[in-house]
Amino acid sequence: MKPLRHIHLFFLAGSLLVGQDTTINSFQYSTILETPNLSFIKHVYSGLDILEQMDFKPIEGKSIALFTNQTAVNRNGIHILDLLKDAPNVKVVALLASENGIWGIDDSRAKLIGRDQVDPVHGAPIIDMFGKYVHPPHWIMDKVDLVVVDFQDTGSRYSTLIATMSKLFESASKWRIPVMILDRPNPIRGDIVNGPIPRTEFQSYESYHLFPIRHGLTLGEISILINEMGWIKDLNRVDLSVVPMSNWRRNMWFDQTELAWRNPTPFLQNETSLLAYTGMDLFRGTNMNIGFGTKTPYLIVGSPWLGSSFLLQKLNDQGLKGVEFKSVTYRPSGSIYFSRVPQYEGQSCSGIQLEITDRNEFSPLVTATTLILMIHQLHPREFQWKSDGYIDKLFGSDLLRLLAAQKKPPDHLPAQWVHDVYKFNEFRQPFLLYK
Repeated sequence: MKPLRHIHLFFLAGSLLVGQDTTINSFQYSTILETPNLSFIKHVYSGLDILEQMDFKPIEGKSIALFTNQTAVNRNGIHILDLLKDAPNVKVVALLASENGIWGIDDSRAKLIGRDQVDPVHGAPIIDMFGKYVHPPHWIMDKVDLVVVDFQDTGSRYSTLIATMSKLFESASKWRIPVMILDRPNPIRGDIVNGPIPRTEFQSYESYHLFPIRHGLTLGEISILINEMGWIKDLNRVDLSVVPMSNWRRNMWFDQTELAWRNPTPFLQNETSLLAYTGMDLFRGTNMNIGFGTKTPYLIVGSPWLGSSFLLQKLNDQGLKGVEFKSVTYRPSGSIYFSRVPQYEGQSCSGIQLEITDRNEFSPLVTATTLILMIHQLHPREFQWKSDGYIDKLFGSDLLRLLAAQKKPPDHLPAQWVHDVYKFNEFRQPFLLYK
């Protein structure tokens, strides 16, 4: 029997269809807004595009707090803040910023008034929801009658944006303020689910909810699932509405949507690195460099002590699909744009570089865990896990670390999470909005 290399789930979500692409399910606490039927046009439209088509009428007359970042652009690349300045009778009273801020590494659009950042277009204060505040302060929520959420999710549960959004849901529930989600695609397809579900004792900002690492959900579907299940504090819910996309299909990669791309984080520089990130981000729980300080983050793994030539031979014996490897030498160098100092900065590193040859066959998680287990076996003294069990928080359990200690072969691990994949796929069906 051949070892299990690749665990992908493909499915069609059945239900009553609106137009040709959106399913309508009955939700107790959440509403899908009725939107124009654009199925006769073959372009994909994001929730922001749809709201713009509706002349922003669903938010007309509202004072809004906007949880967003640099990815919230329409098909023409125009940011939601620039669109809203011409929206009739819509007042942006606060901008709620995530881990990498409103504008990512380019914060030149914000201006300082005293110690506070302010958006010059709307004069709205920028509230740091990741560092300074966990919940929006009361002096903001007192002024707000609608919270609008628009950002491009990564498709992987490592992103802290979902945890920050959940904290925002807690505040909206407490203050009885409705929340509107502008939906966007899952950029690495919505029909592939892979990886373990976190065990409750290992939940963190990077494993905040019980999603597998590659969850296959859109932002709107994530929001509905969290809200309907009462996954925010004390089983509270919000008055949630979702502006759905038009013409998006679950088997689409982001580039097939022809929507404007903006890097979700400074290290996710293109769609290739985004796909690799789904697995390779696990290396942040180790003492390896994963291309930070190079032009190809998440596509290189290395260190000064790695025997890359021998590792390359062993990797090629694994027969991993959709990816090829080559041995490289590189020197990580930090950047003024990134707050994170790269591992082994300025040191010569031996490494393995990934080239994704078939994104439909490539399994980021199988590839990354194979690399981790093989490097652990080849370098038992030099290879180290980061302190405080960080790898367990990223992976969602201590299983990866335990199997490494037991010197299990790499192909032993994927079979351990296959039950999680099937259970989650079954569980998520009622919350899917697209076929």
